[in-house]
Amino acid sequence: MDRQSATLPVHLSRTLFDRLDGLVTAIADDRDGRPVEAPFTGNVVSEVVECAPQDVALAVDRASDAQQAWADREPADRARVVQRLHDLVLDRQDELLDLVQLESGKSRAHAFEEVLDVAATARYYGYRTEKILDSERRRGMVAGLTRTEVHRHPVGVVGIIAPWNYPLTLAISDAIPALLAGNAVVLKPAEQTPYTALLATEILREAGIPHDVFHVVTGDGATLGPALVEAVDYVSFTGSTATGREVAAAAGRNLVDCSMELGGKNPLLVLADADLDRAVRGALGACFTNAGQLCISTERLYVDDAVYDEFLERFVAAAADLDVGPSYDYDREIGSLVSKAQLDKVESHVADARERGATVHCGGQARPDLGPYFYEPTVLTDLPKDADAACEETFGPVISVERVDSTAEAVARANDSEYGLNASVWTEDEKLGRAVARDIDCGTVNVNEGYLASWGSVDAPMGGRGKSGIGRRHGPEGLLRFTESQTVSVQRHPLFDAVGIDSGLQAKALTALLRLWRRVPFLR
Repeated sequence: MDRQSATLPVHLSRTLFDRLDGLVTAIADDRDGRPVEAPFTGNVVSEVVECAPQDVALAVDRASDAQQAWADREPADRARVVQRLHDLVLDRQDELLDLVQLESGKSRAHAFEEVLDVAATARYYGYRTEKILDSERRRGMVAGLTRTEVHRHPVGVVGIIAPWNYPLTLAISDAIPALLAGNAVVLKPAEQTPYTALLATEILREAGIPHDVFHVVTGDGATLGPALVEAVDYVSFTGSTATGREVAAAAGRNLVDCSMELGGKNPLLVLADADLDRAVRGALGACFTNAGQLCISTERLYVDDAVYDEFLERFVAAAADLDVGPSYDYDREIGSLVSKAQLDKVESHVADARERGATVHCGGQARPDLGPYFYEPTVLTDLPKDADAACEETFGPVISVERVDSTAEAVARANDSEYGLNASVWTEDEKLGRAVARDIDCGTVNVNEGYLASWGSVDAPMGGRGKSGIGRRHGPEGLLRFTESQTVSVQRHPLFDAVGIDSGLQAKALTALLRLWRRVPFLR
């Protein structure tokens, strides 16, 4: 592999990387460096600081010391910081897009989705945090005699472990509600994409986040992840199901709460009445966004027999026609896989599918002429149920298409999975689409869209079932997960003075009151 320094896209410079290196929280400045690769070329971008567990401890200590002062600021004050973040992300999008592409290898359009997501998340929470965090009156024990309120307090220091596939979105869009709830954050970005997280950190601080309220530790996940989980008060993790189990187990041992978005083997259903032009276009986006390296992208298509042949012909032709290649402009539709490990996994799944008798209708080949990790959009049929590409998340541009005889069979096949993250239903009958969606065992289901409709609806919770995770991001739930509830009840007058009153008489009186309360609507 060529280990020469990568040529930087136009909006980046070597001085930027020097500046970002200074944002890593580390005890010493002479730590070894970890090479960061540009997937388009395989060349080294730079070497980021290789942190150690003691650096995690330092970051958490500093975050903990700074957290209370941040929490003491009014929610409206914290919200103004995030409102400024919204504008800065849009203003500095050229730098962000170049860096996201440089580290992840995705296309420009798919990188822009990350900018849109961070801006939308900042806008949503920036203008709703006060209301979400408002103390709530709840029904007291006895109407008029008991006043009960629920307050929300920050958990303390939130640890975020972010993946490489959406290095801006999944580093910052979870940090936004955590910070707005009054917490400090320590972020561990993926080894492949640390500089995107560091540039986001610089922008956060420019927006007004106090220095020690947000820290970044870079380096090996297997080394730093356990140290972070052991030290923080809440864990937000996005990544594989296997690693998620380990994170959840460690958090459980510490009695620390966690939320995690994990793997998916997401289905897309094309019903008999679907608009095929629209369904084909939508399926392309659902399947091949970020070269399939998206937790909520589609890997399984179930197509009604009435339209199967026509849909397959159109879909294969459209997939084969996708423009794949490296570009820092909007002229290429599909970018690269992120690494050799990811390419090896995709090649292994396709080779296994071929050996087991699957038909490859298009793709099925790496494209070293474009770059070291490019792989063609690939469409399979006749994929056996025990094939790797049928049983496991491929996380690449490999799609299986299957014929089904009915909507009921399509739903049954969609639900025949241990995962339950995202699904998609295509039909011209909106009422039918909503009904089918409710029958699918996934945390989010889109009707006549692949994933953007639910993901972009930031007022609604998003997350997985089964092996796809626990907890929810987005909506009020996405902020309240970073808080502890506190119930305060004031008893204005005693219901009974227990001293000197026969317990049996009290029990009879309370029984009579309970019967009355059930019959009076405003007392229930």
